Amino acid sequence: MSRTRILKYGLVIAMSVIVARLFVIQILQHGSWVAKADAEHIVQNTIVADRGEIYMMDNDAPVKVVMNRAVWTVIVDPMTANEEKVATVISAAAPDKMVAKWDDVFKDRTRRYYVVARNVERKEVQKMKEAALVGVYYQEGNARVYAEGEMASSLLGFVNADGKGQYGVEGALNDDLSGKNGLLKTVTDVNNVALSIGDNNVRVPAENGKNIVLSIDRTLQNRIEKKMAEYLSTSKAGHASAVVMEPSSGKILAMATLPNYNPADYGRVSSASVYQNQITEVAYEPASICKTFAFAAAIEEGVMTPGTTYYNSGSITVDGWPIKNAYSGQLGTITMQTALNYSLNTGSMTALMLLGGSGSEITQAGREKLYDYYYNHFGLGQATGIELYEATGLIVGPNDGYGLNSRYANMTFGQNINLTPIQVAAAFSALVNGGHYYAPTVVAGEMTEDGKFVAKEQKGPVRDVVSEETSATMREMIWGTRGLQRTYGIDRPGYYIGGKTGTAQGIKNGAYTFDETTGSYIGFGGTEGELPEYVIMVKIWEEGRTLEGTADALPLFNVLSNVTIDELRIRPKE
Repeated sequence: MSRTRILKYGLVIAMSVIVARLFVIQILQHGSWVAKADAEHIVQNTIVADRGEIYMMDNDAPVKVVMNRAVWTVIVDPMTANEEKVATVISAAAPDKMVAKWDDVFKDRTRRYYVVARNVERKEVQKMKEAALVGVYYQEGNARVYAEGEMASSLLGFVNADGKGQYGVEGALNDDLSGKNGLLKTVTDVNNVALSIGDNNVRVPAENGKNIVLSIDRTLQNRIEKKMAEYLSTSKAGHASAVVMEPSSGKILAMATLPNYNPADYGRVSSASVYQNQITEVAYEPASICKTFAFAAAIEEGVMTPGTTYYNSGSITVDGWPIKNAYSGQLGTITMQTALNYSLNTGSMTALMLLGGSGSEITQAGREKLYDYYYNHFGLGQATGIELYEATGLIVGPNDGYGLNSRYANMTFGQNINLTPIQVAAAFSALVNGGHYYAPTVVAGEMTEDGKFVAKEQKGPVRDVVSEETSATMREMIWGTRGLQRTYGIDRPGYYIGGKTGTAQGIKNGAYTFDETTGSYIGFGGTEGELPEYVIMVKIWEEGRTLEGTADALPLFNVLSNVTIDELRIRPKE
């Protein structure tokens, strides 16, 4: 074969290979090569949505308590950046904001996007910009500013380094607060300079998060926390929580747990347990506070009045076990009012017996009625629907398990039952406000971007739990328990205040113990002759310590009750 012919055939083969390759590139792999070209010339950035800010109420006007400040995320394009210069400048400008190692950043030069620093301050970004770094981008975002410092930290929560809300309002309402990020996609030339033309330029605006207004009274919250801190400083307890609720609407006016923390420096805590909102997230045995609900059930069913009598021997044997009173006095024939005044377990167990149609034994019918009132009427042992993370607690059914009669006997005085303080406060509010259950709420509305407050539609009661007559009777009974507080001038004249103590035993090795107890107190207050204007529940505890409802929680309630009267400007009866 001639040399010319060989050259001719070789040329044909070469052309065929080129044509075939072009076919593959231009037809079969068209999308892939276009994407690679775009990667060389298109810079894509996220337009970060402004996180919604949080307000509290102050004299009926929303006041900002959580706001934003501008910070930047620094992004490097490894393909175009000068490794040595970029690493030197950025590391020197913001050494404590670095989130990447430079060896990792430039390991793969085909990458176009690598986050190297977060939460960089304005002055730090300015130093970087002055160095005119090629292949470095600055994405503006925001960081949280908690204007009130540690105040209401367990209620508010915090935002982590990734910009996601954690705990409290920040966590539970993160979706509303976060908004929706936008997108900016820009075509650039070979020198990475943005071009103003091109179909690939895209701008999708960000949707900012909602500005949420809480029902919390800022001044009341502040004073409540200060008084709690003062009280703890002279107490053998190290922890306390309190919630103030408006019983006529379910609005939460204050919610505090101490010790608290600084949400802006959330990592500096001794234990992650301080992040928990004790009012909504932690269920416990509230003890004798529950006697008010057992008594109300018996009164509503028409089987008991405050004047109903029974013989108090100091204990009642149930399922072969004697269940005793914590207080050893008032033996003999006494009224149910006396039983409530002295928080006698025999009194609440008698109410359960009467519910079942017997004055001497606990019956299945009694258990079922008590469960119906606790769970279905008062909403105990289930989520309340408040706009926060919350535990459901636990109430065992009337015919589930074993030792049912002894279990339900204990449930009448708040043991063998797990409830959150918010459940108890909402149920107690319904008990004293005329019998109407309102779902507790901590959100008052929203603040529009042009500064207008849009109040949330106020919902009516979810259900009626008892009649107005039963509610009035229970108010009088609970008012009666504070006889000594009036006798010694602790309750101010012209105000109508009632409440109930609770001392819950701790559990060690599966058994109840008095070596560690939690003290609780719940009460209402307002102008004498009118419906209550506030309900306050307090809880006080410390590991390895014995805290009581009467000795420890009641005095704290008294302090917070007076603060609430003053801050809400509740006038005494004239």
